[in-house]
Amino acid sequence: MTVLVTGAAGFIGFHTAKRLCLDGHDVVGIDNLNDYYDVVLKQARLKELASLPGFRFLKMDIVDKPALLELFREQRFTEVVHLAAQAGVRYSLDHPDVYGQSNLVGFLNVLEACRHHRPEHLIYASSSSVYGSNSKMPFSVEDPVDHPVSLYAATKRANELLAHSYCHLYGLKASGLRFFTVYGPWGRPDMAPFKFTEAILKGLPIDVYNQGEMARDFTYIDDIVESIARLRARAPGAGVNQLFNIGRGEPIALLDFIECLESALGRQALRNFMPLQDGDVVKTWADISALQAWVGFRPQVSVETGVGEFVKWYRQFYQA
Repeated sequence: MTVLVTGAAGFIGFHTAKRLCLDGHDVVGIDNLNDYYDVVLKQARLKELASLPGFRFLKMDIVDKPALLELFREQRFTEVVHLAAQAGVRYSLDHPDVYGQSNLVGFLNVLEACRHHRPEHLIYASSSSVYGSNSKMPFSVEDPVDHPVSLYAATKRANELLAHSYCHLYGLKASGLRFFTVYGPWGRPDMAPFKFTEAILKGLPIDVYNQGEMARDFTYIDDIVESIARLRARAPGAGVNQLFNIGRGEPIALLDFIECLESALGRQALRNFMPLQDGDVVKTWADISALQAWVGFRPQVSVETGVGEFVKWYRQFYQA
């Protein structure tokens, strides 16, 4: 198969492209290599991918519709794994235009390309943030998601609605994946595991929001990639946009997560307790029954194991 992976230089995109190549597929990866976080890290991921058979990279922005349509005409992709997006809840408070372009216009361009060139399956990234201020736990794909509390969340919910419309109108097959707090080797510098690790090793305080009264369904990257691999192998029917939570299915208190990091690093964190930030939610918890029912898999890497693997990679990559 020839698979398009958008956002291939990103955290999840890198790991997904790598798995596809190792499984014997031809992969075309695209990314605009923006400077939202360290471009050197993105380039290092691409260097790893370049050593794999079947991988080809093109620097391209999904906002550039003519270029994207030309790529689809040239390649005739069997599948599309759309992971490119402007990430980050807090960044969206000050940079709304970026989210409108990448997450709305960009995704619409991907849907248009799929409409005209008919890949067998479109898999796209959504987010647990779509659940917003929902208080019912765990979050289920059957729950209403009408009250996002950040612009980022609103764009991800809009993606789900756009995909539903395109599937209904044009018979596409799509799977939307609501990721829950993904972490692991090659992770994003703007995420808590990376920021906390960097600060602890430098002896700097870490910002702990909502006075530490928070919990996240931390999900290790290998479980994310395995979920994508299994979902690729089982597309929904024509005209269907199917949604899945991809999480560990077990919320971890933020303070417990910090203790795991401290143990793996062999150092204590200096905690700077702060109020809840605009756009944040207090707790996330994934109901993964839909994923289990569809592909017979549930994420299984413990936070202790996952944090240990992340710290091992961080120390090696940054020689820390």
